Amino acid sequence: MAASGNFAFNNPVFQEQRPGLTPPAAQTNYAAASHQAADVASNAQLEGMYAAPTASSAATGRMTVEDTVLKTLMLFGILLVTAVVGWVWTLAPVSVENPVPTMMPWIIGAMGGFVLALVISFTSRKKVRPALIFAYAAFEGLFVGGISAFFEFIWPGIVMQATLATVAVVGTTLALFASGKIRASAKATKIFMIAMVGYMVFSLLNLVLMWTNVLPQDMMFGLHSAKIGPFPVGLVIGVLVVIMAAYSLVLDFDLVQQGARNGAPRQFGWVGAFGIMVTVVWLYVEILRMIAILRGNN
Repeated sequence: MAASGNFAFNNPVFQEQRPGLTPPAAQTNYAAASHQAADVASNAQLEGMYAAPTASSAATGRMTVEDTVLKTLMLFGILLVTAVVGWVWTLAPVSVENPVPTMMPWIIGAMGGFVLALVISFTSRKKVRPALIFAYAAFEGLFVGGISAFFEFIWPGIVMQATLATVAVVGTTLALFASGKIRASAKATKIFMIAMVGYMVFSLLNLVLMWTNVLPQDMMFGLHSAKIGPFPVGLVIGVLVVIMAAYSLVLDFDLVQQGARNGAPRQFGWVGAFGIMVTVVWLYVEILRMIAILRGNN
């Protein structure tokens, strides 16, 4: 009997399988299985990508809002540490024989901060130097701590009042900006710059008149202590300056937002943090002076 006629030899197990000659059905099943396996692998890969944490600024090398916030908090941490030093240093000489606090921390901090602010502002476009910004925060801390202790010595409780008012203005401005209620515009920025130049000229003139003793000694804040009817000039100017400082914060927030959106290098987060610190310190000092003028009149 021929082998082909034997049903045992007709069993597929005994059929010869030549390499490379896979039956069409097997090819189809193999292709389908391969395609299915590829789909499973691709889906697993996509799920892994979606489940993975968002790339940090360190990984991307780009500026982010979150990273800038951390940098800002770091700078304010340095400021608070040196502010304590300035506070203690200012009140250290006070005694029964010498009931006057020293102004050295105030003066050193103001001068050092002013010089560093100019250097940082004019050089950061080419190269950002975080060390200079750290040094600026340290000098600003001496200034804030010194002036706060000096004012607190004369008007007890004024530092807490000024701090709460500053936090309120900064918080309100940030909330309005985050909600989209206020935004920086070319027209408003132009008005802001004109107002800033006018205020700087007024402040410089006031400083010269005070240093040259042209103004009476009882005018502690110079032209700010002058009155228009029953209202001190310092209060009217102070309200306008607080509005200017609030808009300056809007510009700072907008700078950070645009930098993160446009993929600016990560190091420029220090520039955004520096701008926010400059504005907040300016706002605090102006509010401190306004409250001092009010309490001085009382």
